[in-house]
Amino acid sequence: MPGEKQTAVTYYVGVDVGSASVRAALVDGFGTVVAHAEHPIQVWEPQPDHYEQSSADIWAACCSVTKEVVRGVDASQIRGLGFDATCSLVVVDEQFQPLAVNSEGQNHRNVIMWMDHRAVSQVQRINATQHRVLNYVGGAMSVEMQPPKLLWIKENLPESWEKVGYFFDLPDFLSWKATGVTARSLCTVVCKWTYTSDRGWDDSFWNMIGLEDLVMDKYEKIGNHVLSPGEAVGKGLTPEAAEDLGLPKGIAVAASLIDAHAGGLGVIGADVKGHNLPCENQPITSRVAMICGTSSCHMGVSETPIFVPGVWGPYFSAMVPGLWLNEGGQSATGKLIDHVVRGHVAFPELEAKAAASAHSIYTYLNSHLDLIKKSLPVGFLTVDLHVWPDFHGNRSPLTDLTLKGMVVGLTLSRGLDELALIYLATIQAIALGTRHILEAMQAAGHEISTLFLCGGLSKNPLFVQMHADITGKPVVLSKEVESVLVGAAILGACASGDFASIQEAMAKMGKIGRVVQPNHEHKRFYDKKYKVFLKLVEHQREYRSIMNSL
Repeated sequence: MPGEKQTAVTYYVGVDVGSASVRAALVDGFGTVVAHAEHPIQVWEPQPDHYEQSSADIWAACCSVTKEVVRGVDASQIRGLGFDATCSLVVVDEQFQPLAVNSEGQNHRNVIMWMDHRAVSQVQRINATQHRVLNYVGGAMSVEMQPPKLLWIKENLPESWEKVGYFFDLPDFLSWKATGVTARSLCTVVCKWTYTSDRGWDDSFWNMIGLEDLVMDKYEKIGNHVLSPGEAVGKGLTPEAAEDLGLPKGIAVAASLIDAHAGGLGVIGADVKGHNLPCENQPITSRVAMICGTSSCHMGVSETPIFVPGVWGPYFSAMVPGLWLNEGGQSATGKLIDHVVRGHVAFPELEAKAAASAHSIYTYLNSHLDLIKKSLPVGFLTVDLHVWPDFHGNRSPLTDLTLKGMVVGLTLSRGLDELALIYLATIQAIALGTRHILEAMQAAGHEISTLFLCGGLSKNPLFVQMHADITGKPVVLSKEVESVLVGAAILGACASGDFASIQEAMAKMGKIGRVVQPNHEHKRFYDKKYKVFLKLVEHQREYRSIMNSL
């Protein structure tokens, strides 16, 4: 109206480094993504279970996508910057130059990815210590955490180990690149490095596992200055980083988050009034945020620490300040679906037909399932086909990285119908794995009524409906599909001082889109599928025991 004071729109930049690409978003103060960009990053797989990246390649991609989303925007309206990334390990020397994490001496390949499983021997020895810090990772450390990877480098790459100046979790590397400050996020060091918010580092653990060198320099290499997620880092964006990113120097840069935790931040605190959900008028502790991409993470919070066998945590203030976090997970979900579909003999036919219909391969498969279901509900097509989904080991709740995938019910058929059925059975297996994790959390004391999904797989309606039907819980999808980026932007908003707390920013910037209810008429069928699911792993352990006794 004339004469009324107009409030200028404020923006925040969220940058998300995933496994295969870097994405950025320009997000306003109401959580709306107004611009979005993506750039691929390289992955090297020099041998089985070894996955490597380049920190220089990752930073260049961050710069490219950030410049793209802020192009044409008044710089004075951009208030803060937040990063999230996979929990990969970055290795640099004392001058912050990259150091090789491979026997070929390729220094530019200086990142051991989160999904790298090279340190199996090291993690087994660490778990054999039964040290008290393991109580905070579900009783057993994962090969995907950082201590076993550090030990692997020391034992296998002594030249690199001698030259190391700093080990960064990738989210912390990004905040260092932006600010020049080596502070670490409480999220990364608590969740992946065994730091605790009350005691800090435990000298006896590092001495016991053979990494006493880290203790001797007072943890300079892995971080002795820790900030809460969303806290402002240093004096903000350095002039050099500002030029790289296309942002004004000095804007607030937030202490970062692991990507899954940023996704949780982007969805779990949303206002649910008016949606007739069981979590309405209940504390946030009745919700689980599920971030589904290459892998999946299941994030639940509690007011007091809950120890869940096989589930990581409890971690204090690692995602939502003041609350304890438990994190379940599946090491391969989106990657598993791709593996099963693209490896099938009928994939070329699927690819051609999907292209001809101008649909994605997964939209086409979902439509094909609707065609072949006849009078049955789609999910019932797999009555004789069952999958155990641990093709990359089990993260939760069994914490057994030696487990393998299983398929029961194969025939000699090789056509598109069979591809669609194995695709469906794989999605159901992932959802059954989620049910397995949720039951472990509930048995330990969590009271979970509602799932909040985000990430790439949440765009697949079949994946979403199977999770609702198989868990028996309503699934909430966020208004913004890119919830991980909204979570990263929430960090920047908090660092800017525009919000009093993470919780305030979560409620303002996290928005509900659609609610998917479970079909309770299908409960009996999925209860039976779940019984078969649990039998599969029982049989796998039984036959392995037989073979190992020979």
